[in-house]
Amino acid sequence: MATTKKETAAKKTETKTTAAKATEAKAATATTKEEAAPAKKTTKAAEKKTTAKKTTAKTPVKKTTTKKTPSKKAVKAPKVTVFVEYNGKQVPLEEVINNVKIVNGKDAQEYTIYLKPEDQKAYFTADGEEKEMDVYFC
Repeated sequence: MATTKKETAAKKTETKTTAAKATEAKAATATTKEEAAPAKKTTKAAEKKTTAKKTTAKTPVKKTTTKKTPSKKAVKAPKVTVFVEYNGKQVPLEEVINNVKIVNGKDAQEYTIYLKPEDQKAYFTADGEEKEMDVYFC
């Protein structure tokens, strides 16, 4: 007759429990405390092994993953909107910057912008090249 995994596991646990009982019997017959102490430790270890095998055979072990949290909190820069106002009319500074990039026509590594509201002009340099554009305050 073929034996299944459960039957072989049960047989192994039975032999281990009988071995544990035998060591307990030896511990009971020991005359000194020094001889009894190691025997008790081995029986506890044997019991732990048998209970551990019984639980793993019945229920599958779930792997738990821990999330690593960053040690420093990421600081987000606040959104800043700047307006330039002249004679009660205003223009967002971001709009001026985008228009300067469009007027330049090519990508530049560095922009320097001078805004002069009384002339309704923006003077700028793009990678050292000087240009100007009109700014309309609405």
